[in-house]
Amino acid sequence: LEWLNTEGPLSLNKELAGKVVLLDFFTYCCINCMHILPDLHQLEKKHSVKDGLVVVGVHSAKFPNEKVVDNVRSAVLRYDICHPVVNDSEACLWNELEVSCWPTLVLLGPRGNLLFSLVGEGHRDRLMFFTDRALRYYREQGLLKTHTVGIKLYRDSLPPSVLSFPGKVAIDNSKKRLAIADTGHHRILVVSSAGQLLHVIGGPESGRQDGDLSKASFNSPQGVAIKGDTVYVADTENHLIRKIDLLEGRVSTLAGVGAQGTDNEGGAMGPQQPISSPWDVTLGTAGGVEDNVLWIAMAGTHQIWALFLADGKLPKGSGSKAGTCVRWAGSGSEENRNNAYPHKAGFAQPSGLALAPEEPWSCLYVADSESSTIRTLALKDGAVKLLVGGERDPMNLFAFGDVDEKGVGAKLQHPLGVAWAPEQSLLYVADSYNHKIKVVDPKTKQCSTLAGTGEAGETLGPEFNESCFNEPGGICVGDRGKLLYVADTNNHQVKVLDLASKTVSLFPISMDCTDSVPSKPSGPAKAPMLPKSAARKEMPPVAVSAGQTLVMSLTLSLPEGTKLTEEAPSCWALSAEG
Repeated sequence: LEWLNTEGPLSLNKELAGKVVLLDFFTYCCINCMHILPDLHQLEKKHSVKDGLVVVGVHSAKFPNEKVVDNVRSAVLRYDICHPVVNDSEACLWNELEVSCWPTLVLLGPRGNLLFSLVGEGHRDRLMFFTDRALRYYREQGLLKTHTVGIKLYRDSLPPSVLSFPGKVAIDNSKKRLAIADTGHHRILVVSSAGQLLHVIGGPESGRQDGDLSKASFNSPQGVAIKGDTVYVADTENHLIRKIDLLEGRVSTLAGVGAQGTDNEGGAMGPQQPISSPWDVTLGTAGGVEDNVLWIAMAGTHQIWALFLADGKLPKGSGSKAGTCVRWAGSGSEENRNNAYPHKAGFAQPSGLALAPEEPWSCLYVADSESSTIRTLALKDGAVKLLVGGERDPMNLFAFGDVDEKGVGAKLQHPLGVAWAPEQSLLYVADSYNHKIKVVDPKTKQCSTLAGTGEAGETLGPEFNESCFNEPGGICVGDRGKLLYVADTNNHQVKVLDLASKTVSLFPISMDCTDSVPSKPSGPAKAPMLPKSAARKEMPPVAVSAGQTLVMSLTLSLPEGTKLTEEAPSCWALSAEG
């Protein structure tokens, strides 16, 4: 067994003897497993290792990608897990203790004796009560020991980076600005398409403060949507939808109460409506003025919700006033169920959204991560259909793989992001656990690999088929379908895919923040003075995106019978506009 966050392996007979041990059986893709992490943090805050309690995460994977210890390590860092974790990749401990679902909590006494177990989320009070009683009882019996356990946190040795586990990226093509969810740093970056940092909102610590941009805070934000001077944010671990007004320099809360909700219906005004782990957002139109609704991928309740920014009406629904936050599709059951009636359909942790409002598509594309499918949600009537991935059995959430095919024959592995290119009528998919970017033709339902090798890595090919990604979580389309911006989450980078040259490059971010309008670019550089007899060769202009690698080859040939004179002066000059 491979151990993380420790100096070495831990044993119930040695290091953990004399301790009450709480085993948290989890898999890092699972939203329900994420939901109990705050409970564990609270428990660890109340009872230290010296008090006699040790929490041990037992990672028993669902997906093949989750068995790899490096990927588990990234998840431990991403979720800020500060207790020991063991990688139970072959489910040995899982089977030995007859665990049957995620998450499961198992409490052991100081001699390794089984005390009780809890299945699922939402048991904070019972967990606190039983743990308190167990510690008190064994302390009175003199069976607890106060020795420390060799804990060594990976986060303490992390090198600094501009981005930390960026979850999503969105673009406003009209203003040529990107919004990046710098999830691990609990902040939102607004960057020009040339990589100039314009605004930093939030971070580096988590929080839920509204108000001035310099004081606002977030907690592991994921989805972002940007239009003009407004950025909408899925503030995931705060269970909030936030609005950043760049013009007024303020952040406000549009929906959520700051705690995880269990309501599957909604209908209250945003700030009074509890919501659960919103993972992505995108602007749309529903029975009103343009962009009057914010569609929300509500991963925590396995649904798609609507937050009305102005008065409107859901398809085949009643009217909703501005500020209303309500469920649109999904029963709340974790399923891969397609249905003509949106409330009877079932999603499984929807994590990415892309709007295709134009005919004949007229739908919302949904990256449904736990069913490993891409689904469509019709804008006219709310019908939910399969596009690619998964299988026809609505209860089977294990139909994953890496297969380029059509419709249900195609296989994905926990896709987290989708992006629509209207100019080409193509859908791009961040196939996260396959470490690939794929492209889907919705007309034929053909799903094909566009970039990535299928192995986690950070190699810049620069060709598509030689470039590597590491659990990319977000994607957006820029420059009229010519570029893709990818949040390469575990590589802590944003990458640019040039669809014309089929090359991948790193998107550079200049950390000299302007927090204002960037200065106007200087005019074209003047060419150096050359002798009148010098030969001139005019070349066609080449347009490249920020961060793209440009290779220029120059071959010089001299007239027959001539040679270069050594030590004679010569010079090179290279200039670029913009």
